Amino acid sequence: GGGAYGAAKAGGSFDLGRFVQQPQVLTRIVSAVFALIVFACLVGEGYTNVSTSPQLFCIFNRNEDACRYGIGIGVLAFLACIFFFMVDIYFPQISNTTDRKYLVLADLGFSGLWTFLWFVGFCFLTNQWSSTRAEDVRIGADSARAAITFSFFSIFSWVSKAALKP
Repeated sequence: GGGAYGAAKAGGSFDLGRFVQQPQVLTRIVSAVFALIVFACLVGEGYTNVSTSPQLFCIFNRNEDACRYGIGIGVLAFLACIFFFMVDIYFPQISNTTDRKYLVLADLGFSGLWTFLWFVGFCFLTNQWSSTRAEDVRIGADSARAAITFSFFSIFSWVSKAALKP
């Protein structure tokens, strides 16, 4: 039987194979990988300089906020995925339906919020990239495009996590 928030299943043994095959766990792993790609691209090649100055600037239209936003939501999304991954591991051991309810609602709320933040990030990065002058981009164009692309993919991975709640 079902029970409230899976409470009837509380106390079961942990099976790694079965755990990893759960849709919410798979989408969490995918979301973590996408977040890692976004912030790694921005940290690795999101800043550049001109040959006449050692001063670094963000590759996205020289707008530091664009790089900071992408890095910020990427890092926080990655850390949240790790946190909720640990919650997913311990979730079957929680027998209190109120605790289970709050964990499910927290995950749902966070997934909804991060869906919105990834959408804003995608729009912001895309807008700034379209305004970037070609002479400002010596290296890092592929990383900038990858950050934009995986910001877009992240929207759907976080939406799917919100839709897959028990």
